Amino acid sequence: MKYKILLVLFIIAFIASAILTFVPVEDACKLGGEESENGCLSVQNSDYSKTFGIRNCHMGLVIFLFLIGLTYSQIKSHNGLKRQIIHTGTTIGFVMALYFLYLQEFVLNAYCKYCLVVDFAMIAAFVVLLIRWKK
Repeated sequence: MKYKILLVLFIIAFIASAILTFVPVEDACKLGGEESENGCLSVQNSDYSKTFGIRNCHMGLVIFLFLIGLTYSQIKSHNGLKRQIIHTGTTIGFVMALYFLYLQEFVLNAYCKYCLVVDFAMIAAFVVLLIRWKK
């Protein structure tokens, strides 16, 4: 059951990353009103929108696609190595989500709704791991 929940959370994060990747930022950010648009554009156009010169949404697209495939494979046939990679990826994603939330709240003072979806999906995935760790 744990991996099915993780799969759903990774798919949600993938969709949010895909929107930011394939829909022009100005169009994606327009949904939700002017205040939402301004915050979204501020985050997406900030210096923090890239890591190692790569847009965060592009990295998210690749990472979540990988985690979706690996998690689906783990559901079909359990394997210790896949389990470790999923747990490590989720933990790293959790830490990154906390960092990006910190940036939005305390550095940029602006929010990107799609970024928040990704961040909260990763926090929820980590919570699922913690709850189901012993089981």
